[in-house]
Amino acid sequence: MKITTRAQLSAMMFFNFFIWGIWFVTMGTYLTKGNIGATGGQTGLAYGTQCLGAIIAPFIVGMIADRFFSAQKILGILHLAGAGLLYVISTQSSFNSFYSLLLIYMIIYMPTLALVNAIALKQISNAEKQFSGIRVWGTIGWIVAGLIIGWMAWEKDPSSLGITYKVGAIISAAFGLFCFFLPNTPPPKAGQNVSISEVLGFDAFKILKNKNYLIFFIASILICIPLAFYYGQANQFLNEVGMESAAAKMTLGQMSETLFLFLMPLFFARFGTKQMLLIGMIAWVLRYFLFSYGDTGSGLWMLYAGIILHGICYDFFFVTGQIYTDNIAGPRVRSAAQGLITLATYGLGMYIGFYVAGLYVDKNQVGETMHDWKTIWLFPALFAAGVALMFLVLFKNERNKLKAV
Repeated sequence: MKITTRAQLSAMMFFNFFIWGIWFVTMGTYLTKGNIGATGGQTGLAYGTQCLGAIIAPFIVGMIADRFFSAQKILGILHLAGAGLLYVISTQSSFNSFYSLLLIYMIIYMPTLALVNAIALKQISNAEKQFSGIRVWGTIGWIVAGLIIGWMAWEKDPSSLGITYKVGAIISAAFGLFCFFLPNTPPPKAGQNVSISEVLGFDAFKILKNKNYLIFFIASILICIPLAFYYGQANQFLNEVGMESAAAKMTLGQMSETLFLFLMPLFFARFGTKQMLLIGMIAWVLRYFLFSYGDTGSGLWMLYAGIILHGICYDFFFVTGQIYTDNIAGPRVRSAAQGLITLATYGLGMYIGFYVAGLYVDKNQVGETMHDWKTIWLFPALFAAGVALMFLVLFKNERNKLKAV
């Protein structure tokens, strides 16, 4: 791969995830502690917009990216439209208007997760050895977003977190223009006679005929239920228990993710698909137990350990899953298949998870502003343990499928 191509793909990942990370992590704090004054249930609904967007994403990718237009052009158009929406979102003062606009934005944004994967995978010859080195820049983008929030001390006054949406809008506009200069990724089915199911992206569902992939698909949906507790509640939790600059401290998780992304080729050579995925799920169990029993006193190390575990939690399950999906799907339905796994993880699983998390947090509220976090975190810990046990029993080892070469 040319150095210029690698630089373009790395920048693509960086900005695509920076735009998401700059506002997403602190949204729960912004909604509940800022001017909008949302409940836990409403916060869960707000985070659930990403899931509705993810559910729609496979159809957008299947209808457009695989059939009619180059992926990089679609990516640019989506980010230009998203820039305007993010700015308008930053001006809202009621939950209903905030939610409505956010839902539209996430329907536009979530397809970009599959598009950047498809663009990157098109340009590389060995996904196991090269993809993680490009994908890591998305993690770095998320880290930089969190560090900016901590450096600017926006969390000290939650109402000021609205500026994060304006920053996201500016970067989204600039990145949207940049996308048109990315390596060309033409639609793989352009000019071909395809069925309606292929145009709509339904052909990607054929990979579910693979029994092992079906188990993985189901496990992906289920594991994202406890995952949603972290994305939706962790920043609020850390601020409530008194951790200074929580968003900046949470970037330790992305730093850990970065380290493990660089090491993933070694892990692929050592472990098979089942072991990689299972380690990722077990890490979620351990993380939530650490959060449940940790505090900002003698148990501070537990909070940091829980944050740092994010590298294993995310990379071993989600990045491995993306590569596994690419291997099973093949080039013909690559974009649609990435959209399908986005539907399973960021869509169905997290939507259920965000909804349940919001209700569970409200149920365990103590006083007007505090919560029983020990009880809250035990629920996703036990749920993730159950999913890991199911996966261990039902998924057959496919070591050779993802062995690095």
